[in-house]
Amino acid sequence: MRTDLNLPSQVTLTISNLSFQYHRRPEPSIRNINLEILPGKVTFIAGSSGCGKTTLMRCINGLAPRIYQGELTGSVLINEKPVDSYSMIQLSQLVGTLLQDPERQIVASHVLNEVGFGLENLAVPRQRILHRVEETLEFLGISHLRDRETFQLSGGEKQKIALAGVLVMQPKILLLDEPLASLDPVSARGALEVFRKLADTGYSVIIVEHRVEDVLTIHPEHVVYMQGGEIAYQGDAAGLVEYADPKRVKLPAEVVVRRASESEPTGQLVHRPILPEKEELIRFANVSFRYREDMPVIFKNVNLSVNKGDVIAILGPNGAGKTTLVKQAMGLLAPTTGDVYLEGKSTRTLSIGQVARTIGYVFQSPTQMLFAPTVQEELEFGPKNLQHPVEQIKTDVDHALEVIHLEDERTSAPLALSFGQQKRVSIGSVLSMRSKILMMDEPTAGQDYWNYMSFMDSIMEMPDFDAIIFITHDLDLALVYANRIILLKDGTIAANGKSEEILADLPLLKSARVVPTSLLRLNLERLPLTESFRRAEALVGYPSSM
Repeated sequence: MRTDLNLPSQVTLTISNLSFQYHRRPEPSIRNINLEILPGKVTFIAGSSGCGKTTLMRCINGLAPRIYQGELTGSVLINEKPVDSYSMIQLSQLVGTLLQDPERQIVASHVLNEVGFGLENLAVPRQRILHRVEETLEFLGISHLRDRETFQLSGGEKQKIALAGVLVMQPKILLLDEPLASLDPVSARGALEVFRKLADTGYSVIIVEHRVEDVLTIHPEHVVYMQGGEIAYQGDAAGLVEYADPKRVKLPAEVVVRRASESEPTGQLVHRPILPEKEELIRFANVSFRYREDMPVIFKNVNLSVNKGDVIAILGPNGAGKTTLVKQAMGLLAPTTGDVYLEGKSTRTLSIGQVARTIGYVFQSPTQMLFAPTVQEELEFGPKNLQHPVEQIKTDVDHALEVIHLEDERTSAPLALSFGQQKRVSIGSVLSMRSKILMMDEPTAGQDYWNYMSFMDSIMEMPDFDAIIFITHDLDLALVYANRIILLKDGTIAANGKSEEILADLPLLKSARVVPTSLLRLNLERLPLTESFRRAEALVGYPSSM
């Protein structure tokens, strides 16, 4: 990648005694925040969903309280000037923000127009815009997406385009809110290398991310850990690893095993997926798909079955067709050739309403699902449309709220919540429908470790689901919960089988841009003794066999 983008003049960011309370929230979202962000450094901010990380970023980029209204006390200074003394046009050239959900950031129909959108608003001459857009796309290694339509991009590709739209403005401070959430492991590694290079060339890079182990690989100079709207820890990465609760923050597996061995046992930690049965629920028969005749095939000649008892993780690189494949089963997209059968009936003959009685689908982006004025009404909408009994709806909604840990947000507006909380609302809205088959697209995006492990544990214990399918870039999620892996690559199914068999084939994983994690490596070392994959805490007492 090229690194000859115009270097920013160095700026400082100083935050003193900062607190912020949204007008419609009973308590401040952040309290007494004190930070100094220096140029040429990577600052990593970790913490659970809803702890105030996104609110802090909104205060830095001026969106709070200008757009997100509320009461701000304390100060945010850029080069010793208050943020509110800058116009939004000035701020857009000083502070670049990558949102958690790229769907909320992309406005143009084509990639070229999207990346150049900000420069157009600054009345930059056309030839200069084109030069900077080409330069930025090349810098990020995504020039091949230049002429694509944005609505046809995968979630990960949209994330890369949104980042390009930020970098093309050549801001001085980069705010990156969950920048890895939609990226496959190789793309995530590449993005982190870009962030490191940008910091090394003078940018102030602030990364908010739940994928702690990944971010630590680029050696952030400054680490901040937030809890309950306050800074609980501030220092170096080594200190975070020892301070953070491994049940709350996903730390490197070796650290979790060491720390778990020093504490009291916490009981059974091994998830045992239900064994697959022979009853077929979904069947793909020679399915191929393309969006239009003039476009390339997304995947071809797919043949596979989903059986009762399957817990399937679908892995593969950005743009491999994972979401498109699942939408075929839902009937949201019809196969170009071949057929998909749901309980023996072709989805071509079924309405979306009929399919929804069997399959509950959680979209990758929660904003594609959420619309109701309150969380309660959001979770009631599906079962009401399916004409479930009133008392059952109440019971199922209460249970879903408990599973997603949002009991206290019952009357809140879903779209006013954090991205991670919105994602959990979208999951809850499907859980309350009690569908026979649960499909989730990137269920852990925007989720802290404790929340996603907790709701996944609860989902696995629900007797209602005959099968569970989830698309993920989180290899550890697949390792812990799936009893079957489907690996997509280059429009074909590269592998389809038991988790322990597929995930042990490291060359195969590498060919599909799946990067082995510390947890996978530890599990493979101990597999002759454990005979199954386990979460890190459950590996205590099993020495390596290698």
